[in-house]
Amino acid sequence: MGLCRLAMDDDGDGPDANWSYGRFANFRTRLAAAEGFVLHEMRGFGGDRPWSSVQTTLEPLLDHPDDHGVVSSADCAAVLPRLVEIITGWAAGVPDRALADQISTARDLVTVMSVCVEKGSALLFA
Repeated sequence: MGLCRLAMDDDGDGPDANWSYGRFANFRTRLAAAEGFVLHEMRGFGGDRPWSSVQTTLEPLLDHPDDHGVVSSADCAAVLPRLVEIITGWAAGVPDRALADQISTARDLVTVMSVCVEKGSALLFA
């Protein structure tokens, strides 16, 4: 079973970003670490820490169910700059194979989110 992120528009041939559940969990764990907190300590991820206790523009992407729902075009626009910054930092280092795979799929997500912003459509978690 896999996860797909795509723009909610009429373009059936538009870009998408695909992860397995495990890879997406690892991706979000890495993003949270880049923002200075531990994802599994957060509400909704096994912990009690409220989201109001962290400051991150990535919250709409991180505090979200894995496989359903949407992220608005406005939230995509807010998330994109920081997401690109983190991915660029990861790519500038000496990534291991798992990180290199995450970077590739994360770049696909950036493409999808950019389309969402451009078209004013939401990002669908399916």
